Amino acid sequence: MAAAGRQAHVPVLIGPILDAVSPVSGTWVDGTFGAGGYTRAFLDAGADRVIAIDRDPDALDAAWAAPYGDRLHLIHRRFADMAHLVDGPVDGVVLDLGVSSMQIDRPDRGFSFQADGPLDMRMARAGQSAAVIVNTVSEAGLADILFQYGEEKAARRIARAIVKARAAGPLTTTLQLAHIIEKTVKSRSGQAARTQARSFQALRIAVNDELGQLARGLCAAEEILRPGGLLAVVTFHSLEDRIVKRFLATRSGKRPSANRWAPGTPACRARFTDVSGAIGPSVTEALENPRSRSAKLRLARRTDIPPGILNYTGLGLPGLAAEGLGE
Repeated sequence: MAAAGRQAHVPVLIGPILDAVSPVSGTWVDGTFGAGGYTRAFLDAGADRVIAIDRDPDALDAAWAAPYGDRLHLIHRRFADMAHLVDGPVDGVVLDLGVSSMQIDRPDRGFSFQADGPLDMRMARAGQSAAVIVNTVSEAGLADILFQYGEEKAARRIARAIVKARAAGPLTTTLQLAHIIEKTVKSRSGQAARTQARSFQALRIAVNDELGQLARGLCAAEEILRPGGLLAVVTFHSLEDRIVKRFLATRSGKRPSANRWAPGTPACRARFTDVSGAIGPSVTEALENPRSRSAKLRLARRTDIPPGILNYTGLGLPGLAAEGLGE
């Protein structure tokens, strides 16, 4: 994703992250390397070393990285496994969640409903593809995926349309699926593109176990951060942000509130402190980088309380993701 000659990727909300740790030093983990924007920013700001992790093998083809020498260490794995990959403690962990713009921009990866390509969506280029899910999962199962991972109100109608269409032959391309979704909601003016986006998001999350990986990754970050180390997580939709918000509420010594009128209650010894609220992009960043418009950044600092076991049920995971955790 970061091949030589490609324009440098501008990382979302990097300014507030760097401001929180200025001056930058020590060892950092970039758990979602992608096009390398965060990694470069930390190295250029003075980090002694960055350990960059990505499950996508294409992301690690980073010809630009050579000048950084042994200050940069690339690992082809999932960030959820970072506690087993990194010799801690480290000074910071950053996670930029969701699909990379580099993946979206390549039709052959199958992430976009706006360009034709294989119905793939696998970040790691291995395992079950979106085509397998679309062509084999039951109508009820498809509706659950679309509703729980895409928060799509028309989930049942779309699932029914998919099952009807695949009876005539397997669905293999992104535009085939996009057209089915469009026809299903065409009576709703202006809704098709939003419904397509939510449906593709849902399938992508299911294919890559994104929410389960996030829950595990947050626990792994807790395990490897030194006291005072910074956790920075950038989310792009409500499912991700809810998990991060509840994790930090729980691990900072509070149970998340059930609603706006019921305050959080003491839950455990605080393993994180200085927990920020959701930080959005500045007006300038939103104008210059449209991808940042839906982004939210949450920051927290690790305390000296040892890492502990987390009950995932309090994180607000959709039922499908919670089942996948096996806890």
